[in-house]
Amino acid sequence: MELCFATNNQHKLDEVSNRLGHTFSLRTLQDIGCTDELPETSGTISGNSRQKADYVWTHFGMSCFADDSGLEVDALNGEPGVDSAFYSGHRDSEQNIQKVLRNLSDKTNRKARFITVFTLVLHGLNAVLVEHQFEGIIEGQILTEPRGTGGFGYDPIFMPDGYDRTFAEMSMDEKGAISHRALALAKMIAYLKEQAN
Repeated sequence: MELCFATNNQHKLDEVSNRLGHTFSLRTLQDIGCTDELPETSGTISGNSRQKADYVWTHFGMSCFADDSGLEVDALNGEPGVDSAFYSGHRDSEQNIQKVLRNLSDKTNRKARFITVFTLVLHGLNAVLVEHQFEGIIEGQILTEPRGTGGFGYDPIFMPDGYDRTFAEMSMDEKGAISHRALALAKMIAYLKEQAN
């Protein structure tokens, strides 16, 4: 089955392609000739995920999936949330991390979670459009300073519950087994394999 992953983020592509294996033929936006900036204006993580998948389906007619993710920090009333990628006003991980740490500097509650929602749009039987969403959540804490050089985004300051290392201190395989994206992806892959049988 051919599927397009509606992202230009190479880190996400690497994570997902490692988990998908050879059961599915993964296409990128570049592969299908999509150079457009995908819409992310819904105001919610699940809404942005749906917008991106729907855009690829509508304009390129290909079965696809898209994700949107965010970091929610309890003491910041759920920020950065849907604005995680541009929290500092720029798509810059270092600046985003520093803004979170500044905003938490006088807070004792460091509880946070990563959320991912995948939206899958499939060309089903008799040309019926099938759309499903799959959510993954991992709880953790925000550290007072970054640790580790792996991963991306907020990984250097997020330590998942039950671990003594940040996502940025884990290998891709280790993070890939427990992350919010991995949890949502596992649900989607299980659904896809069920459909393929």
